[in-house]
Amino acid sequence: MRKKKQLRYYLLTLGCPKNLIDSEGMSELLASSGYRTIDNPARADVLLVNTCGFLEASKAESIGALQELAAAKRPEQTLVAAGCMVQRFGPDLVREVPGLDGLIGTRSWPDIVPFLRKLRASHRQEPIFHLPETGDVPVESVALSRRGQGQRASAYLKISDGCSAPCAFCTIPSIKGPGCSRPKALILREAQALVEQGVHEIILIAQDTTAYGRDRGEQNGLPILIEDILRAAPDLRWLRLMYAYPGHLSQELIDVMATHSQVCHYLDLPLQHGHPDTLRRMRRPHNVEKLGRWIESFRTAMPDAGLRTTFIVGYPGETESEFQGLLDFMQAVQFDRVGIFTYSREPGTPAYHLPHQISDEVKQERYRQAMELQQSISLAKNQLLTGRRLEVLVDGAGDGVSIARSYRDAPEIDGFVVIEEELEVGKLIPVLVTGAMTYDLLAIPADQPIMVM
Repeated sequence: MRKKKQLRYYLLTLGCPKNLIDSEGMSELLASSGYRTIDNPARADVLLVNTCGFLEASKAESIGALQELAAAKRPEQTLVAAGCMVQRFGPDLVREVPGLDGLIGTRSWPDIVPFLRKLRASHRQEPIFHLPETGDVPVESVALSRRGQGQRASAYLKISDGCSAPCAFCTIPSIKGPGCSRPKALILREAQALVEQGVHEIILIAQDTTAYGRDRGEQNGLPILIEDILRAAPDLRWLRLMYAYPGHLSQELIDVMATHSQVCHYLDLPLQHGHPDTLRRMRRPHNVEKLGRWIESFRTAMPDAGLRTTFIVGYPGETESEFQGLLDFMQAVQFDRVGIFTYSREPGTPAYHLPHQISDEVKQERYRQAMELQQSISLAKNQLLTGRRLEVLVDGAGDGVSIARSYRDAPEIDGFVVIEEELEVGKLIPVLVTGAMTYDLLAIPADQPIMVM
């Protein structure tokens, strides 16, 4: 009897860590159905691109990747676009990428195996769509065993999908639908599996982590979830929080973070601006004084805490006075980490139609000024760490040095600790900080003597 051919798939993931989690889910489902992953698209039976469509730049990157695969695709290969750009642009994507065989939406990825079966069995003339309405599709109920994660010491864990915030500049609600929390039992099961596979750091992600449980009527679901994760996975070393919406902050969150040593004293708090008038037009929480009091409480409870935020400059109607208000806010709060972005005018958002759009030249100048201010703050913050002992997680090693992160550094977006010795990747070790740069630190292993010149 002839053995059935094992189908091979090539998967390209673009965009944010939330897309990476969805890709891991698809990979697990494909593997359990007999598919084998492959790094060479030319040898794959299925070509799958998990796209990002958040901004025009990410849309262009996704289209370029799909067009490149489509141009080299053989007749027997199946090309599928998945994810955010598919959900946002749908049929328009087909016109941009001739050769697409299938399109599957953001919350439809748990159907990837039957969808591929349908695609490969059909004698189609046109691409097949699987794009349910985002508001009608429940968040995925697949519990990932996260096979292969044991090769990494750090892993993302998605706790919800979608977003119910009314931000005027953002496309996420139209792409992902309203916020929908994942069942807690699935989250705890994944956390346990990750720790059992050797993961030291779990990073909780969502479009809005502080909204966890609110779709089920829970007002403080995130602090409770954190404690449940720590009970379910007591050997976890670091638990990190990302994407905390400022409108859902609470004292309970501060208390939980300060009480449990496994929770990194680090919070990613995307504020988007520091002037109340700009924030009102953004449809964001705009009580800056209340926010300042919460930040003061946060730092009082955890004086060593690292606080990260993001700001948008050049938002429609942003006056010189409002921009100066942002700079004054940055100077007053002294954030440890800041990402600055120029406003991107996205079709389909309320902000797209706002008057007083800002020129690119003004946006770039404001970006430069904000970055220069934050660079001086970041350098001063890093200099205060010189001579201090830190526990770091080694991410890479070679050429006589190691690249690591402390509790103050989220992967891919924050700085590094550069250690003057090659160490075992994936290990948590103590180091002594010997020098500071704008974004990064220099260090030696804590048990290594300092050479005096």
